[in-house]
Amino acid sequence: MDLPTFDLSTIVHATDQFSSRNELGKGGYGPVYKGVLSNGTEIAVKRLSKNSDQGLQEFKTEVQLIAKLQHRNLVKLLGCCIQQEEKLLIYELMPNRSLDYFIFDDARRKLLDWTKRFHIISGTARGLVYLHQDSRLRIIHRDLKTSNILLDEDMNAKISDFGIARTFAADQTEAKTKRVMGTHGYISPEYAVRGSFSMKSDVFAFGVIMLEVVSGRKNRDFRVPDQNLNLLGHAWELWNEGRALELVDESVRDSVIEVEALRCIQIGLLCVQGRPEDRPNMSSVVHMLDDDKPLPRPRLPAFYSHQEDSSLSNHTIYSANEVTMSLLAAR
Repeated sequence: MDLPTFDLSTIVHATDQFSSRNELGKGGYGPVYKGVLSNGTEIAVKRLSKNSDQGLQEFKTEVQLIAKLQHRNLVKLLGCCIQQEEKLLIYELMPNRSLDYFIFDDARRKLLDWTKRFHIISGTARGLVYLHQDSRLRIIHRDLKTSNILLDEDMNAKISDFGIARTFAADQTEAKTKRVMGTHGYISPEYAVRGSFSMKSDVFAFGVIMLEVVSGRKNRDFRVPDQNLNLLGHAWELWNEGRALELVDESVRDSVIEVEALRCIQIGLLCVQGRPEDRPNMSSVVHMLDDDKPLPRPRLPAFYSHQEDSSLSNHTIYSANEVTMSLLAAR
């Protein structure tokens, strides 16, 4: 591996013996700890849980993939530690934690004005262009969500958590799996129902994130009273009625640039269209964000039938931290 290795004693010392005071969070892989190396470098240490079903394979995937990736909008893997029974991944520390830490909290969301939100959207889009198009490997993330968008000291977005990512050949456009892994609310319909995933699956998840950042609302928990609409359906109806600005989070109404917000909503709706072939690629999304040319008219978003697809009710949630793994037979 072209990846530095750390001695276990170094990491134990840096995290104060994996003290609970230094725990930043916990995912399906295991807990993540803050640490400080002897030279003063702050690190985040992801520790494989001994009873994690998904951890070992995620560890291998992350080491194999992210060690080869370098981009300002991807979190940097500093090294790993495989010693005794410990398997650790060591990352640069993101002092502002993750995007969901801010936008879904009533108090902290006010710290993200419109300029910061647009900056985060743009940075995430550029990171995905690198994964899909510009890196040495063509990578499908497969679990893009607000909790996997980390924020550095300047609120720059960095995509993280490549444990279930897959690589594509240069001429490959689609793959299928019988084991659907991801997070409910961000999984595209073709992946959830047929086990089919592609770059357009990541585009769908990015569209959900865009609408969540604009609105400050979580797609999986959002419901309109007396209607069976999720956030995507609500955004679609507001946009069709010419009331799209009502989607904007109240905490940024004073700072919002309306033309940018309307553009973000329309791009988000283009990304979450039901048919993958209708969605733009991420390179086009970046151009749309940077440009002021007229945008295509979006078609119906996925899951807009006023009822959930019955196939989606078969998913099994293995953890309470929004990590969802579905076991669905591909058709």
